[in-house]
Amino acid sequence: MKTLHRILYGALLCSGMALAPASQAQTVLDGAYIKEHTKTQRVVPYPYIREADVMWYRRVWREIDLREKINLPLYYPTEPIKDRKSLFDVIKDGIIEDGSITAYDPGPIGTDDEFTKALLPTEVKAMLSKVDTTTTEDLYTGEQKQAIVTTEVGSSVVRKYRLKEDWVFDRQRSVMDIRIIGLCPMKENVGPDGEVRGYTPMFWLYFPELRYVLVNWDVFNRENDAERRSFDHVFWTRQFNSTITKVSNVYDRNISQYKTGIDALLQGEEIKGMLFDFEHDLWNF
Repeated sequence: MKTLHRILYGALLCSGMALAPASQAQTVLDGAYIKEHTKTQRVVPYPYIREADVMWYRRVWREIDLREKINLPLYYPTEPIKDRKSLFDVIKDGIIEDGSITAYDPGPIGTDDEFTKALLPTEVKAMLSKVDTTTTEDLYTGEQKQAIVTTEVGSSVVRKYRLKEDWVFDRQRSVMDIRIIGLCPMKENVGPDGEVRGYTPMFWLYFPELRYVLVNWDVFNRENDAERRSFDHVFWTRQFNSTITKVSNVYDRNISQYKTGIDALLQGEEIKGMLFDFEHDLWNF
């Protein structure tokens, strides 16, 4: 009988020791429910456009300035948090970590936007890291020593994006269809005095391919945290502000090549008005 009691006591003791770590390592849900809608979304395919149904077509280039208030959801958070990333962090992880996005070289002067040369993930990784040599003083001996410092290019320095898009009027569906073809992050260049010295195109991304990554990441909604839309939804529904910098022309030149300052901005707004007026004038009531 005593032997039976000892066996039962030993079994209970072992089971208690086995259950202790499981009870201590409890699962914590940081929220009222599990957010899985955006992470399981699929890309909605574009409607098919037949060349014979294209009645009118224009190619337009734009720049999105992330310093504008309406564009802030594309810029923040500059450091990834639990359920959100900035647009650049999503792009960077898709190229380097997942390998699901292909980056294309913008050329030596940043004008090649035709996706001619694909970059390897290792090349993009090298582009996003900067190695500098600095001189530091040893606290104990006072000697000057050289130290190598590696600086990663984060989303905080990507302040603009360049868009290439096509405006197509499809007479079969009687709609003006706007298709984004390419997206290009632009890095801010800061001089030794801390002043911004322009922006440099980093690489071009083929937007129809990029959509498969953007569709699974949330963008902050100022009005309702329960209605988080994806990056793909923001671009599809045009929930951003931009400035037209070029439209297809016989000289193949940017607006900045024949207009400067406020005149260039007004020229872009004039082109934007012409695009909307063209669609409006197609209808008679």
